[in-house]
Amino acid sequence: MLPLPTFQNPRRPAAALPEPKVGDSIGRFKLQRLVGQGGQATVWLAFDPRLEREVAIKLLRPEQGADAALVAQWLQEARSVSRLTHPNIIPVFEADVEDQQPYLVFEYVPGQTLAAILHQRGALPPGEAVGLMIDVLEALAAAHAAGIVHRDLKPSNVLVDASGRARVMDFGIAVRVQESEVQPLPAKAAQSTGGTPGYMSPEAATGAPPTPAMDIFSAAVVLTEMLSGQRLIDERDPWRAMQRVALEDLRLPPELGSEADDALRTILLRGLARDPRQRHPSAQVFRDELKKWLRPVTTPMGDDGEKGSSGTVEFLLRRMRHKSDFPAMSGSIVRIQSISSSDRESVATLTNEILKDVALTNKLLRVVNTPQYARGGTISTVSRAVTLVGFNGIRNMALSLVLLEHMQDKAHANLLKEEFLRSLMAGSIAIELSPVRSEGEEAFLGAMFQNLGRLLTEYYFPEEARAVRALTGGKEPVSEDSATITVLGISYEQLGVGISRAWHLPDTIQHCIRKPTGPAPATPPKELADRLRWIALASNEMADVLLHSEPKAVQIKLAQVGQRYARCIGIDAKGVDTATQRAREKLAELARAMEFKVAPDSQAARLLQTAPMGGATPLTVTLHDPLGTDAFHDSVGSFELHATQPVTPEQIAALALESQRVAEMLAAGIQDITNAMVEDFKLSDILRMILETMFRAMGFRQIVFCMRDAKQDALTGRFGLGPGVEQIVKSFYIPLHPQKSDLFSAVCSKGVDTMISDAGATRVAERLPDWYRTSIHASSFLLLPLMLKGAPFGLIYADRGQQGELQLGEKELALLRTLRNQAVMAFRQSS
Repeated sequence: MLPLPTFQNPRRPAAALPEPKVGDSIGRFKLQRLVGQGGQATVWLAFDPRLEREVAIKLLRPEQGADAALVAQWLQEARSVSRLTHPNIIPVFEADVEDQQPYLVFEYVPGQTLAAILHQRGALPPGEAVGLMIDVLEALAAAHAAGIVHRDLKPSNVLVDASGRARVMDFGIAVRVQESEVQPLPAKAAQSTGGTPGYMSPEAATGAPPTPAMDIFSAAVVLTEMLSGQRLIDERDPWRAMQRVALEDLRLPPELGSEADDALRTILLRGLARDPRQRHPSAQVFRDELKKWLRPVTTPMGDDGEKGSSGTVEFLLRRMRHKSDFPAMSGSIVRIQSISSSDRESVATLTNEILKDVALTNKLLRVVNTPQYARGGTISTVSRAVTLVGFNGIRNMALSLVLLEHMQDKAHANLLKEEFLRSLMAGSIAIELSPVRSEGEEAFLGAMFQNLGRLLTEYYFPEEARAVRALTGGKEPVSEDSATITVLGISYEQLGVGISRAWHLPDTIQHCIRKPTGPAPATPPKELADRLRWIALASNEMADVLLHSEPKAVQIKLAQVGQRYARCIGIDAKGVDTATQRAREKLAELARAMEFKVAPDSQAARLLQTAPMGGATPLTVTLHDPLGTDAFHDSVGSFELHATQPVTPEQIAALALESQRVAEMLAAGIQDITNAMVEDFKLSDILRMILETMFRAMGFRQIVFCMRDAKQDALTGRFGLGPGVEQIVKSFYIPLHPQKSDLFSAVCSKGVDTMISDAGATRVAERLPDWYRTSIHASSFLLLPLMLKGAPFGLIYADRGQQGELQLGEKELALLRTLRNQAVMAFRQSS
């Protein structure tokens, strides 16, 4: 039994601070618009000019009388929380206080809070509610493993992003649990009442020290609210709510409905137990119980075929999200697409997003160097590709490559490759059929995504896809729509539309997924969306002919398709033949660039035939390397500080090959940057091209560009590349005239290029600045100062993870110095 509650004193009223408004700055962050507010804080969308990205800022209302020690404790707790990294946790980037205004900076994630969803929709279907709670418990399990308890879990602190994933936020009052959770905390460690009445556990209401069991109770309360559409403890008086939870055994509301069966009710009641010892022993156990309960639940089709299908779409999305790679694919697609819908996101943001995925980066660069996209000269950086091909072109290309990247080399690869390559062929034909070149990019995606539902079903639900094929190809075949509704409870088209909405794909793509019905119009439609829709349909029918027809019948069937859509898309039979041949040639190049391989005797191989029908030989798909080998050399001086590791004779051959690869990539980047600098250029684009070239060629873990801050008389971090680089950038602070010189200050003041292969060596370690030891402390790193008139104005920092891992030959050093010198030259030209 729990002890009788001893309630803490009510909180003091919030200190009076000026109300923030649009355009105000908090630190370096500029407020753009209010996105949420509550009794204790307001949340704003803001812009970070240093890292050129949108963020969410939570402005807390401080308590009167809060002293420096309490603020320091709060900041320390926020720093602990900022170390949490998990797909279901919205990370804290920064925490600070300005003019008595405490604030937290989070990743900005487009979506809705669970509170807003419940307000709009009321009770959620059990399958959807349980799926969301599984996401929440994944986040809590990660936090508990790190020794952190949330303590304020509630619907307004759960955000559902554009892909339907629940992400927990606002660990602002979270606290770190003592290392031993078995032994009770001393009385002096008991925290003041934290959390929100109505969601707090009984022990939290009585001021007990934090434990993971508190979050388990709150999670059960939130899940109950999702299932019933009403608050479980609905008391206006917060003290009454705390008394009830501390003194009463909670009962489940009757509004849960019949779909919440006895098994689910048992799971809920265990989570709501007043005695924490009777609850689920951990968030993992709670999650596993819900996973066992989760089962297929479909919603009957409505008269319009849309409203009634939404529950089925949500359920299928939920099933997909529990596949290992679907969250990663969805996240990439949503982020890439959302970049184009933000008026503050830049080309740099798209470039950084692509660079996070090495495979995606390599494939995209190969694609932009194919004849289909080539703009003259070799393109070796994503930054340059965006500039030459165009923002929308690279965005659309990245969207298609992300989708394709997750579809290759799976257990049922042959069927996937056929459907996959067929989608690519449809997109390639659509480009050729587009009468206006500027419409080609949208036509490509519209045609490729028109059968998105079928493609994703083939990948994620192979058994269901097999059942659909059995129904459509049996003795008494039925239409594909009828078969998919029988098996999935929804058509492929409806599933594709639902997923495209969840991914926030452009309206034109969603429109193309809905295939037009009836005879084709006699003239091309005036509206772009309608033109693209008919082009997508015609392109997909032509791709089907190429994939499924015997070679001798292809020309006849293509002519029939051309006749059907000639007036609608403005093309004759000869134009159809020309379009398909060009599309095949470009698809073959695209397949080579993507390293997409198919069996020579497969149906998919027919799509790669470029010779006349009947005597064609499938192309062999091999690796294509578009990077040039011209090298540029520059002599600037030698590295003064370094600690190298000996290289054994056995390593020489391997190192020589790797050195050649690195030199070729660096040289190609230098040429790319040189080409860009003879045109009108933005300084930021050139600097990003330089960092990207170094980052990709050298395989650095992180790379950061620092620039002089005149007010602080120091070099500070501005932007960078690599996992977690946002946090690392903020750590850089190199005084140019320090009282006590350290390694970084000395390197910058002397302008000496420096390579450190062993940062643990005594003579190196003792000269590292405190900020570097506490925040970064890589085992090996490189420093390239930027000098003008003998004075430092910038620095390129790059590191590797392991001691001795950074080994550079003279050729690599010379090329890296050339890149550094290009940055200096870019500054001179831009000024």
